[in-house]
Amino acid sequence: MTVKTVGLDLAKDVFQVHGISESGRVIFNKAIKRAKLLAFFETLPPCMIGMEACGSAHHWGRTLRKLGHDVRLMPANYVKPYVKRGKTDAADAEAICEAVRRPTMRFVEIKTEDQQALLSIHRTRDLAVRQRTQLANMIRSLLREFGHILPIGIEAVTAFAKRHLDGDHPDMPDIANGMLGIQCYQFIGLNERISGYSKMIEQHAMLNADARRLMRMPGIGPITASAVVATIGDAKQFRTGRDLAAWLGLTPLNKSSGGKERLGKITKAGDRYIRKLLVVGMTSRAVMAKRSPEKVDLWTAKIIAEKPFRLATVAMANKAARSIWAMLTKKQEYRQPAF
Repeated sequence: MTVKTVGLDLAKDVFQVHGISESGRVIFNKAIKRAKLLAFFETLPPCMIGMEACGSAHHWGRTLRKLGHDVRLMPANYVKPYVKRGKTDAADAEAICEAVRRPTMRFVEIKTEDQQALLSIHRTRDLAVRQRTQLANMIRSLLREFGHILPIGIEAVTAFAKRHLDGDHPDMPDIANGMLGIQCYQFIGLNERISGYSKMIEQHAMLNADARRLMRMPGIGPITASAVVATIGDAKQFRTGRDLAAWLGLTPLNKSSGGKERLGKITKAGDRYIRKLLVVGMTSRAVMAKRSPEKVDLWTAKIIAEKPFRLATVAMANKAARSIWAMLTKKQEYRQPAF
């Protein structure tokens, strides 16, 4: 019997493979070590291979495609309903094999090495930003314990850290000042690294035609444009702009039943990083629109005036996602709506 479909359960060292024939009969379901996995698939005729979109999935997807196989990645939560009972590697591989054959299954586009390399800068920068926020909160809390309060904003912490390193110490015990000095030194170092990562992202964004096109949209900077291009790749994998907005978790959660439409809060599914960047960018645009209403289009001015501020910024992010899809698929420049 010829293997037609394989479910591959990824792991660090021991992988589980489940293969079936065209009629659905099980041919094998066994564990294979990493060192022997590639040689195993080299012996198989070209077939469809299903995997969950998790760690190392894009690497294996590219590798197995070079062998002539049809590799398809699926979100893990779409595969889970096909697990019959319990959770074992064998059951997971069988569920993957079953899910990949469904005609309505949704798949994840396999990323290129260049996309993943660029995203590594974004992930490193995002980690540094979160670490900087933790340090800023630690510096503020330590100062507050001795009666010193810093103004709101990361700039205030940066200015204090520079003053402290220059010898301008607050009135507090030497031990506490010593610990504060270590934290300030780390904080300044993180600031410099974040600036370096941002410049690297900006340079890559300026070299990409799609990223330059997206940066012409209000509220979209080089970091957001670069992240969108590196994460999405070919936007034609989404049928419509609303599909992209839904993938980013910017559409309402649908709880409709019995012919009655019930829409909840946004789903917050999909890529959290891009969703955060879009909402932050649209928040900046909304603040500008409040200060200068005459400089924005009618739709933006109306939704900011009529809706709660956060609801309005999320709605603007949803519309921006749909515009991004149109610009990437049609290769068109951004057009400012009529006032």
